[in-house]
Amino acid sequence: MARTKPSTSIHLRVMPAPGVALGPGKRDLLAGIRETGSIAAAGRRMRMSYRRAWQLVEELNRGFRGPLVEASKGGSGGGGARLTRLGDTVLDRYERMRAAANAAVATDLAALRRLVARDD
Repeated sequence: MARTKPSTSIHLRVMPAPGVALGPGKRDLLAGIRETGSIAAAGRRMRMSYRRAWQLVEELNRGFRGPLVEASKGGSGGGGARLTRLGDTVLDRYERMRAAANAAVATDLAALRRLVARDD
């Protein structure tokens, strides 16, 4: 994923309903599936086992009104996965919330950064 992490940031975890959570890890998994077309490849990028990546996909698919990820079986051409329209919507909305949250706390975060003890 071509995403640069800032040296300081907030981590957004949203729970749109009881038992349904979306945070940085699931965001990265969904983005990885979008970019690679593969649950396995997205999991490898995150140093996550294939089993754990599938568990998270199944959790996401159960938590929303429809699946966020559709997978196709392997074969001579290999399998694959893609985000559904709902998956694209969920990921895009999370990204907008994350950007808004970072913008909302930018001034206070900068002030806190100046108060941190440094070893340099």
